[in-house]
Amino acid sequence: MATRSCPDWPDLLERAPDLHFKHYTADELQLPHDVVLALGDVRLTSLEVCADTSRNVFNPAHTDPRVAAALRASFWSDLDDRGDGGATGSG
Repeated sequence: MATRSCPDWPDLLERAPDLHFKHYTADELQLPHDVVLALGDVRLTSLEVCADTSRNVFNPAHTDPRVAAALRASFWSDLDDRGDGGATGSG
């Protein structure tokens, strides 16, 4: 799996110190079936996602909008919906 740390890691460290965001392609994440179906007929290798996969939190600023919408409808959390940087209560 080819991953790399998010280039905005200093800002993300301030916003969510409990998370570590990396960049992936959607196919690397092995997304849940419902998320893949919601994406429709698109090559998963062409869709970028910035996420902490161990906590199922994605950064919408660096995530393809189609993937972000599909993830929001699943059990994944949006970094912007976490409030003021506190640890997530569920996940």
